Amino acid sequence: MDRIRIGILGYGNLGRGVECAVAQNEDMELAAVFTRRDPSGMQTASGVPVYCVDELLGKKDDIDVLMLCGGSATDLPRQTPAYAEHFHVVDSFDTHANIPQHFAAVDQAAKKAGKVAMISVGWDPGMFSLNRLYANAILREGSDYTFWGKGISQGHSDAIRRIPGVRDARQYTIPVESALASVRACENPELTTRQKHTRECFVVAEEGADREWIEKEIKSMPNYFAEYDTTVHFITEEELRRDHGGIPHGGLVLRTGKTGTKGQHNHVIEYSLKLDSNPEFTACVLTAYARAAYRMSREGITGCKTVFDVAPAYLSPMSPEEMRAHLL
Repeated sequence: MDRIRIGILGYGNLGRGVECAVAQNEDMELAAVFTRRDPSGMQTASGVPVYCVDELLGKKDDIDVLMLCGGSATDLPRQTPAYAEHFHVVDSFDTHANIPQHFAAVDQAAKKAGKVAMISVGWDPGMFSLNRLYANAILREGSDYTFWGKGISQGHSDAIRRIPGVRDARQYTIPVESALASVRACENPELTTRQKHTRECFVVAEEGADREWIEKEIKSMPNYFAEYDTTVHFITEEELRRDHGGIPHGGLVLRTGKTGTKGQHNHVIEYSLKLDSNPEFTACVLTAYARAAYRMSREGITGCKTVFDVAPAYLSPMSPEEMRAHLL
């Protein structure tokens, strides 16, 4: 069996997660890791070599699919179109409002090069997107709801850490149970941002820092906390490491709808995720879509694709016969 040769660009939490995920798939092998840091002092868990990013284009013949494990703010908008000119690529771009713009740039590059580029792969966007689409297609008259958490928001945690006087911090996004109960009861509530989620912050302050001022800065931060009911706890560095050292997350996608001649029957479609490790789960999704990208490329398909464009059979290592026998 020919294995799909995977390359990883970026060896942070997501890149290490991809390394673990590739090891769980017998039809794949990790070819190399590429980094913007000095590779001489880096050691991968699998023992595969680490190269400077400047060497990446010289390894084109050794890689079937390149996994782009950078951030959505500044890395992926630049990296994905650039590397789609040379590789089949998969990214986890998750800035929802900018996906159409990102798609257009990547599609142009991938089509010109005859490559397949999968963007916005993960759980939201990604798995949640698929479930929103399925639910909308099935329950044509209804309402959509997405709840995130309980889990750590890495972006919000980073925003707190940038406040002067903060040594470290973790922020949890938490669904409001009463709002979730109302949705499940098919009451079709119209929910504001504040009514859907709360935010809970655990902050390690620098010695002598003004905690009252830090709390006020957090709660009034626009686009992050001002629109939410936010609770701030000041704890020690030891407590942060002990109690908040992981990266859990998850959430739910729901659609409620009515059927019948008079809309007399209520229905709820619900998809939920409870993740011990956000980056490791995201990496597993990326890896499945790397398989899809590889298979689609073998059929002559080119251009940018999202999860909406991929038939489920492309994701599985099973044969069609096995899928029909065991999963259908």
